[in-house]
Amino acid sequence: MRSRIVVHWSLILLVALSVGCSKRPNDEQITNDIQQKVAADPDTKDASITVDSKAGKVDIQGKVPTPDARTKIEQIAKAEPGVADLNDETMVVPNAAPVVAAETQPSAPEPPPPPPPPPPLVVPAGTAITVRTGQALSSKDSQTGQTFLGTLAQPVSVKGRAAFPAGATVSGTVVTAKSKGKIKGEGQLDLALTSISVGSHTYPIQTSVLSSTTKGKGKRTAATTGGGAAGGALIGGLAGGGKGAGIGALAGAGAGFIGGALTGNKQIEIPAESALTFTLSQSVTLHD
Repeated sequence: MRSRIVVHWSLILLVALSVGCSKRPNDEQITNDIQQKVAADPDTKDASITVDSKAGKVDIQGKVPTPDARTKIEQIAKAEPGVADLNDETMVVPNAAPVVAAETQPSAPEPPPPPPPPPPLVVPAGTAITVRTGQALSSKDSQTGQTFLGTLAQPVSVKGRAAFPAGATVSGTVVTAKSKGKIKGEGQLDLALTSISVGSHTYPIQTSVLSSTTKGKGKRTAATTGGGAAGGALIGGLAGGGKGAGIGALAGAGAGFIGGALTGNKQIEIPAESALTFTLSQSVTLHD
């Protein structure tokens, strides 16, 4: 009876040992499990390692990107069932960032440079400026230093480029206004232009002086002076003829101008809307 009981428990012990041995992971399973867990973990997936297991002793070799990744691999290996010992021979080698060659794109041709701006327009000295007076002027009633206004009667162009348009506002000054005496003395009326306004720009100008005098018994002289101008002209409305009436012709170059008519008391008068031609004595540079 006793021998039967001993045999019975012996059989139970053998069965338990065999079952326990069958549940213990083998080396191949340990190796595979560690490699899979290392590859799946985001902290260790970039490691390049080999795992070898013999009788529960695990050897790990290879390269890991960081010290933290190495520590994490050791933790994974030690936590694996069936691992009795661990030999970690991995090296920390930081991964170099992959260099992605930029795709070479053909560069677009550069647009051509803009054309250079045109040079400033210069109205040269000697250019004729014809204006129409906006008021009457006379040797008797005008005052020296008085300003008068007018408009450009004809456009001015330089080498095909418009400089001053017709209708531009022109300012001038009475250089001398001297009334003729009844017995002796002479009447004199000298005029010059001082500026031309084009758009938002007002350009100071210097012109020849248109000078007209009366002497003796109704004798008249007329001249263009100042700035070395070759010639100018005054086309005056004759006295008593109304605005712009009896407009005379331009005198030839160097011939001065056709003077304002004499009134009954031998004064020089230039009616409103008379056309007067001056000559620039200095060039004028225009701005854009």
